Amino acid sequence: MLEIFGTNVMSSSHRNNHWNGHAFTNFHGSEREGLAVVDRRGMIKAGLAGMAGLSLPGLLRARDHAKRNGKSVGGNKSVILLWMCGGPSHIDTLDPKPDQPDNNRGPFDTIPTTHAGIRICEHLPKYAKLTDKLTIIRSVDCRGSSHQPNQVMQTGNLAAAPRVNREGRLYPAIGSIVSKLRGPNHPDLPANVVLNMNDRSHFAWGGWLGKEYDPLVGDNAGKLFDLTKGLSVDRLDNRKKLSDKLEAVRRNLDQGGDMSALDEFGQKAYDLLTGQKARTAFDLTNEPKKIIERYGDHSWAQKALLARRLVEAGVSFVTIDLSNHRASGTWDTHGDKFPPYGGIESGLKPLLPVFDHVFTTLVTDLDERGLLDEVLVIAMGEFGRTPQMGTQGSPDGRNHWPQIASMTLAGGGFRHGQVIGASS
Repeated sequence: MLEIFGTNVMSSSHRNNHWNGHAFTNFHGSEREGLAVVDRRGMIKAGLAGMAGLSLPGLLRARDHAKRNGKSVGGNKSVILLWMCGGPSHIDTLDPKPDQPDNNRGPFDTIPTTHAGIRICEHLPKYAKLTDKLTIIRSVDCRGSSHQPNQVMQTGNLAAAPRVNREGRLYPAIGSIVSKLRGPNHPDLPANVVLNMNDRSHFAWGGWLGKEYDPLVGDNAGKLFDLTKGLSVDRLDNRKKLSDKLEAVRRNLDQGGDMSALDEFGQKAYDLLTGQKARTAFDLTNEPKKIIERYGDHSWAQKALLARRLVEAGVSFVTIDLSNHRASGTWDTHGDKFPPYGGIESGLKPLLPVFDHVFTTLVTDLDERGLLDEVLVIAMGEFGRTPQMGTQGSPDGRNHWPQIASMTLAGGGFRHGQVIGASS
């Protein structure tokens, strides 16, 4: 996936120990935000977070590191990852088995696509009409069946699972790798943003790259940039001045000279918070009414529109959690005996029209704006689901199936209109 950025993701310091791909990690929330102030180093890390609630200096520092290390950043390439947390059933979506027995094929009929002979679930009609711009991959080997760290199959290594390896959480997210080695497409924006955070375990984090490469949680960005509600620019400026004074104290305390400082990266983070570029990108009210109406009111649709605005403005990597629940995620359709997710009929069926609309609206919008070749859109989950229904004592659901899954790619400058792989 990182090839879209023209980036070499191998880190020499971790090549032998931690690096075999990329990962989603699972740090404690206060650690990830740099707010566990247990020593002098923690104190300085909490400085800007206390001022703005975000660890922006590290995000900006990543871009600088990439430049100083001589990394090529290529063109203004971006990725939008639609994360279908919980593991969507490939059989009941993109890889149906209409000739199999009832207990295998599931309750849905199939419909034709623009690919001759290729059929998909009947509840994805808009998707079916857009397949000339898509690549369906039906042979994704996920290897791991655990939701946590949510994504063994995105780490490139089974060792990234904390359940079997305590250091599994150290594997960095692909967006964090992009943040470190490439940075954003515009200096006034973060490189890596996550949206619709229902549970921190649904998202990727910085791992051994460091908490400074954790993604910016964009859900509260609108409130952050709305300085007219309780925090004026003057008040933020006063906080910055106070932070500068505290920094002078910290420097005096730093006898060893090894404390991080609110240096140029802190200043850049402050500039981002008060700058117009980021504020405009995160503000959906700047979008024409007809576009807002086109996407619709669903929270997934609103996040998809925001993601389009962010990559258009200069963010390199955006991940959206297509989930309505915490824990394992909305797509974890074990059956009606396992609320709140339900089974194929009660749980999956209501999700498909929403996904159909959100995904196709995003891809079409990017295409009409001339952005699709520059933005790779990925829709996937952490694994597929069992060929047989009726697992775990619930006749209307499917269990985890890491042996095979399906995913979709759009844009990114790749050749599309094809189906790759097959399953029995």
